[in-house]
Amino acid sequence: MAQFDLYGLGNALVDTEYHVSDDLLTALGVEKGMMTLIDDAQLAALEEELRDRGELKKQASGGSAANSLIAAANFGSKVFYSCKVADDELGAFYHQDLVDSGVATNLDQIREPGTTGRCLVMVTDDAERTMNTFLGITGDLGAHEIDEAALKASNVLYIEGYLASSDKAREAAVRAHHIAKDAGIKVALTFSDPAMVTYFKDQVSEMVGDGVDLLFCNEQEAMTWTGEESIEGALTALSKTATQWVCTRGKDGASVFDGTHRFDVPGRVVTPVDTNGAGDMFAGAFLYGLSSGWDFEKSARFGVHASGYLITQYGPRLGLASHAVLLEEFEATQ
Repeated sequence: MAQFDLYGLGNALVDTEYHVSDDLLTALGVEKGMMTLIDDAQLAALEEELRDRGELKKQASGGSAANSLIAAANFGSKVFYSCKVADDELGAFYHQDLVDSGVATNLDQIREPGTTGRCLVMVTDDAERTMNTFLGITGDLGAHEIDEAALKASNVLYIEGYLASSDKAREAAVRAHHIAKDAGIKVALTFSDPAMVTYFKDQVSEMVGDGVDLLFCNEQEAMTWTGEESIEGALTALSKTATQWVCTRGKDGASVFDGTHRFDVPGRVVTPVDTNGAGDMFAGAFLYGLSSGWDFEKSARFGVHASGYLITQYGPRLGLASHAVLLEEFEATQ
């Protein structure tokens, strides 16, 4: 029996979230709805502007795969997460957050001098999230951060698409993919953001290799990746990349394919406040469902249930108690 349900590999970023206007995004020259990489000088300048002209809402440990793995752990999955933070105050904050969430991690052994990565998340009135990311030390995430013993003791490897933007991190993702394949472990990958398949498509292709067992994406990512002009055409074409796939569709829910059958799950009717982390929460809830022996349809319905709740508040994560409540609510409807 595997020691871990899930083994994740991804960036470790401390998220600072602000409510902003569309006019402010335009004034700052920030591309709405996308993730953009910035350097330390840009980070300092943007933080100063946001402190003066935005409304601070929340600070939390983040990163696409981290959000998903922490959610899965809080629902009850056994999780290991490999990442890279510095031996600084934010790195200690990030490490403790993983520990408090019940996530096993390589950070217990490895924390080097440097600067922990940051992500400035800007949320507009339409609940759309826009991110400017300073990778810091997580840009040096490499094969050294892979815990092969933990990976080989897991059922599923989960790779974050954002790793495509760093040569060293991408090489680590490819290595983890090979280790998992050789060990008979399923490989799941999330595109993470439209920017990854728009600006780093060749690099993402390296991580995909000859295909993955399970792919997570949204409609925009699916269409950009496949080059199809319709969502239906894109969904059909995803099977060239993955044996099984999951496509989140915003208010329309999600479409999932288990390798044999496709299921379309309707969305949850809510008033969104902040869509940051919605896809990550869906993936975490979905992966929890699979690790609990649920089929794709039930897992997708739980993903919609959990992500629908998440977007009614600020931040990419829920408190620990909220996970138990959501699970109880969902099970009561079955």
